Amino acid sequence: MIRVLLVDDHPVVRTGVRGMLVTEPEIEVVGEAGSGAEAVAMAAALLPDVVLMDLRMPGVDGVTATGRILAANRAIRVVVLTTYETDADILRAVEAGAVGYLLKDASPTQLAGAVRAAARGETVLAPSVAARLVSNVRGPAPTLSAREVEVLRLVGRGLTNADIGRELFISEATVKTHLLRMSTSSASPTGRPP
Repeated sequence: MIRVLLVDDHPVVRTGVRGMLVTEPEIEVVGEAGSGAEAVAMAAALLPDVVLMDLRMPGVDGVTATGRILAANRAIRVVVLTTYETDADILRAVEAGAVGYLLKDASPTQLAGAVRAAARGETVLAPSVAARLVSNVRGPAPTLSAREVEVLRLVGRGLTNADIGRELFISEATVKTHLLRMSTSSASPTGRPP
């Protein structure tokens, strides 16, 4: 069973996400948190495999909560589930350690697939987020290295970070570093986050 903690400050969203996941036989929602602070405490107590984390919440936001959860337990996988897809939001989430970034318009099938992929340690990106990365590569002044272009090409083929590392003979951590740098490069024309 993949144990999931839902985090969103809107009860109706948590109820909807729970309803989408309850029909999945290998996924179990073990808790719901209405704030970032509550999420940190519940993650420590419940030890979920995956946390579906909203970004913008009053008090402790999703990025801060993600960082705190992962500082306490690196085995937990955090997938951001939000309505926001700005370069800055994506970058902050990845820097905090999130392994995925989904939008709340995801279908039940996409959401369940993302939970399973995250539990396996794979990176999960909403199609529009992946498209943003690709469009930034195709932009008028790409600032990506040849290696980063290779990594992005393999992400586009659906390979996991581990698979990309094996294909390019680099570590999984190096793959994540390239993905993070690509997000940073797309955040501003100078290649530095705004």
